[in-house]
Amino acid sequence: MLCSPATANISTVNPPPISPARPFLKWAGGKGRVLPQYQPYFPEFSTFSKYYEPFLGGGAVFFYLQATNALSSAYLTDINEELVNVYRCIRDEVEAVVQQLEQHRDNHDRDYYYHIRAIIPSTPVQRAARLLYLNKTCFNGLYRENSQGRFNVPLGRYKKPNICPTAVLQAAARSLQSVHLSVSPFDRVLEQAHTSQDFVYFDPPYHPISPTSNFTGYSRYSFQAEDQIRLRDTFAMLASRGVKVMLSNSDCPFIQELYQDFQIHTISATRAINSKASKRGKITEVLVTSY
Repeated sequence: MLCSPATANISTVNPPPISPARPFLKWAGGKGRVLPQYQPYFPEFSTFSKYYEPFLGGGAVFFYLQATNALSSAYLTDINEELVNVYRCIRDEVEAVVQQLEQHRDNHDRDYYYHIRAIIPSTPVQRAARLLYLNKTCFNGLYRENSQGRFNVPLGRYKKPNICPTAVLQAAARSLQSVHLSVSPFDRVLEQAHTSQDFVYFDPPYHPISPTSNFTGYSRYSFQAEDQIRLRDTFAMLASRGVKVMLSNSDCPFIQELYQDFQIHTISATRAINSKASKRGKITEVLVTSY
């Protein structure tokens, strides 16, 4: 049976469904794969009105909560200025970032990668596109800086890296429109979250569980045991105010002892970053909640 011209026109002009936003960066310790295990431990959406994520990274938890609950007020922060700049540029100037990424995609090869890695662009959009390009083409998507704050990860082995995922970036831009973004240390959240209507999720650099896993930071500012203790104190202070607090970290005696006064849940995860493939695989992590 043939459709009438009017019916045919209606069917062809319907736009495709808009995909929900998801992380656009590859990030060490990204939570995308463990979110199904996290879901039972998130507080009920009706019990909080503001969301805070002081270790932004790839933002998997934010994008998940935004897609499932449409957060009305979200505050995303990180100490990494370049990372926060990427999120700001995706939120405010996504099409300009896409244009820059298209140029990187068209020129990508080994020499071009190391040329881009060695320079620091002058504009925020150029800097954002540079970080995204390096992230999509470097080894394991790892973000690492030397003591001078210069990105120093070698080129990865990818045949066809997805350097310019336009639809993913546009979806992220829509999701970030009403979000507050800032560069700040994790304990700055103490100045913002005060009541049971606030929900804070901490995803810090994990405490090393062995000498070979001692990757405690992705910038020139490393994250040591004393920082883990400061973080626990921040967690406890927020909890004492009635703030809903969740934290992920290594499953090891040090972290278990630090958070012994709170609810500790065990999560199964996959270690994806190790110089030896044989050392990658299933491990356990902890998810700590104050509620």
